[in-house]
Amino acid sequence: MDTHDRSARKAKLTLAGLAVLAAAGLVGGGVVAYSLFGNDGSEKGAAGPTATAKPGPSGSGPDSGGQVMTPEKKDKLLLSVPTGQKDGVSTGFPHSARGAVSAAVYFWEEYAWLDDQKARQQLGAVVSPDATGYVDQEISEIRKGREAANLPSSGGTPAGLTINTIVEAVRPKSITLPGATRGDVVQIWMSFDRYATTPEKATDDNPMKGDTVDFIVKWQDGAWKLTNEPKYWQKRSFPLAYAADSPYASRDGWVQVRHAD
Repeated sequence: MDTHDRSARKAKLTLAGLAVLAAAGLVGGGVVAYSLFGNDGSEKGAAGPTATAKPGPSGSGPDSGGQVMTPEKKDKLLLSVPTGQKDGVSTGFPHSARGAVSAAVYFWEEYAWLDDQKARQQLGAVVSPDATGYVDQEISEIRKGREAANLPSSGGTPAGLTINTIVEAVRPKSITLPGATRGDVVQIWMSFDRYATTPEKATDDNPMKGDTVDFIVKWQDGAWKLTNEPKYWQKRSFPLAYAADSPYASRDGWVQVRHAD
């Protein structure tokens, strides 16, 4: 991530970490890729989008026969089912636009963002060997966040604390360089919520809601890999803000996701 993005993300994670740990009593002080999903339902381990359209106000929007479309009215993208696990992350996603999105979503929901040791193991399994310094950079961010939350710089998630990340929507776009195969590199923005619970407090009264993060994944050696290679990173795009009821977010390519039952 560039300096501005990284600083903003660090601030958000630090604030979220402090709030979560305090509540637990632990603080001492390209082209819109959705258009590519069309017939992915035939791939192994995935099903087609599930119809979840809801009645809405009529309008002049072009998305659906005069009806103003929003992410919550669009069909949700049913994620591909992983076929394996390696070092704490799901693997085995198909070589398709749906597979790229699924790999990114599963990784972020499973990522041990407060445990530097487990996170290093996870990143080692999914980061491209071409992404120089990526793993160390992410581990450094975790350790800075831990220190800001008055935790030792290295260690696991505090005992009794459970943190769940839920991705609500994605906005994927292909990144294509001259001579490259379209669809083999995809930037994926995600809007997500994060909740913390403890044995004493089964619900989170102040969850982190509607935060965003983006990843670039590329198809390499039969799997989707995270990368920060400059040739792709400099082609990142930045979306309109996600809101479930926003027609502008819908037109910008945001689509809600759903895991297979």
